[in-house]
Formats: sequence, C-alpha cells, structure tokens
Amino acid sequence: MRLNIALFGVAREIVGQPSLEIETTAGQSARGLLAELHTRYPALAALSSLAVAVNNEYAADDTPLHERDEIALIPPVSGG
Repeated sequence: MRLNIALFGVAREIVGQPSLEIETTAGQSARGLLAELHTRYPALAALSSLAVAVNNEYAADDTPLHERDEIALIPPVSGG
C-alpha cells in the first residue's frame, strides 16, 4: 500500500522534504511505520519522541494505517 506522510519541524529537516510517499505492507500499524522510517532515516530514531497522527488525531501504536489516511509525523516541540 502507498502512504503519503506529512513531515513537520525537525522531522522535515532530517528527511529533507515536507512529505514522503512510501510503499509499505498492507495493514501496517503506526508503530510499524515508525520502525520502517527509523530504518530508512536513522536520525529520526534519535529524537526523544515522534508522534504519528492519522486523520488529524494522535494515533496509538497499534492503529492500523490505510492508503487514504492523512498521516503526519509530529516531532517534539519546545516553546515558551
């Protein structure tokens, strides 16, 4: 299945583009997607946290992903 993933903040900087289109196995979970992305982009694994949002809501690790889902990677944010 083909997934389109929006990238924000430092995740965008690490990957070098604002979005990714990847081919992955059907039934992939949010956790599985992160594991796959950590393999492709090892610097993502060094982040203290990296949230996956699916259809504008934070996803649990076991959330199944579907080809038409709106997926985003949200890195840790600091502010004041």
